[in-house]
Amino acid sequence: MSGTSLDGVDVALVKYDEGMSSYELEDFFTVPFSDELKKKVTDAIDINQSNVALICSLNIELGYFFGEAVKKMIEKHQRLGKKIDFVASHGQTLYHQPISEDNLIASTLQVGESSVIAEVTGVKVVSDFRYRDMAVGGQGAPIVPYSEFILYNDREKQRILQNIGGISNATIIPKNATIQEITAFDTGPGNMIIDELVRHFYQEEYDDNGQYAKQGRVSETVLEHMMSHSFFSRPMPRTTGREDFGQHYVTALLDTYELPANDWITTATKFTAKAIALSLASFFVNDTDLIIGGGGSYNPTLLSMIQEEVPSFVSVKTQEDLGQSSEAKEAVAMVVLGHRTLIGKTSNVPSATGATKEVILGKITW
Repeated sequence: MSGTSLDGVDVALVKYDEGMSSYELEDFFTVPFSDELKKKVTDAIDINQSNVALICSLNIELGYFFGEAVKKMIEKHQRLGKKIDFVASHGQTLYHQPISEDNLIASTLQVGESSVIAEVTGVKVVSDFRYRDMAVGGQGAPIVPYSEFILYNDREKQRILQNIGGISNATIIPKNATIQEITAFDTGPGNMIIDELVRHFYQEEYDDNGQYAKQGRVSETVLEHMMSHSFFSRPMPRTTGREDFGQHYVTALLDTYELPANDWITTATKFTAKAIALSLASFFVNDTDLIIGGGGSYNPTLLSMIQEEVPSFVSVKTQEDLGQSSEAKEAVAMVVLGHRTLIGKTSNVPSATGATKEVILGKITW
C-alpha cells in the first residue's frame, strides 16, 4: 500500500484461511521512497509539473520499486518455508476525480505496473481495485470498508474505524451489522496539510509526536476559513484528496494569512480533528469506539484534540489498543480485497461508494 502521505510503500505479510474468517498479520515493514523517487511522484501529481511521459515512466519505475519491496518480504520468509500465494497492490494514486465536473468524467488513476511486480516477484498480482466500482457509478473510494467489516464487526457495540493518512476516512460499523448497514466516506484532510506546513517551516517530513502542534495556538480566524471549505457541503458519500487539500491549498493559505510556524501547525491539526468530529457527528451513539489508525494515530496532540471534539461517551482508541497495527491496517486491507478477487467474490460497499451494485474488484496479473 502506498498512500497519499507519499512516505513509501507499506508491505504486510498476512496469513489467511480459505473460509475468509481470519486474516492475521505476520510481518510488516515500510520501504521509504528515495528523495528522487518522491520528487517524481509529487511532480506527477502536480498539474503544473506533470506530463504524459513522466506518468508513463513512473508507472513502470514504481512497479519495480513495489516489486523489489515485496521481494524482500518473500525472501525473508521463504527461508522459513512459507509460500506466498499472491500479492495485492493498491498502487500510487496520482489523481482522483470522484464525480464528473466540467469536461472531466468521474475517474481515478493509480500507477505501479502489476506486470512488473509479477515479473520481479514471480507471484500473481491483484491490483487496480478502484476502477470496477467507478464503472458501476461509485466514487472508487473509500476502498477499505469491506475489509473493516470482516476484521472489526462487533456484536455488542458500534465501531467507527477512522484512518488518518494524508486524507482521513471513516467506516461506521453498527453493532452486529450486516454489510448493507456499513457507511463509509472521507472525513477530510488527515496529515496532508500538517505535513506540508512542517516541510515548509522546518524542512521535515511530519510533526513527530505532535511536538510542533503542542507548542502553538489555534488561530480561530484561519480555522473558521478552513472549516468553510466546500468539501463539507458535498453530499454523502463523499471523497477527497490532494486536489482539495494538497500543496496548492496550503500555498493559498500561506499567501492569505500570517501566523507563527507552530500556530499554523496547531491550527491545521485542530482542523483535522474538527473535520473528523463534524463529519461523524450524526453517527455517534452511546457505546461507540472511535478506533484511530494510520500515521495520525502516532500523533498524541491530534488524538487529544479529537477526544476534545467528540462527545464524552465516545471512546477514542488506537489500533494498538485492539492488538492491531495502525501502520499496517491499509496494507492488510489490500490482502482481504485481493483474496476476495481471486475467489470471485464482491468486495465494494455501495452504501459507502455510491455504486449501483456490488462488484468484484481488481484485476489479476498471472
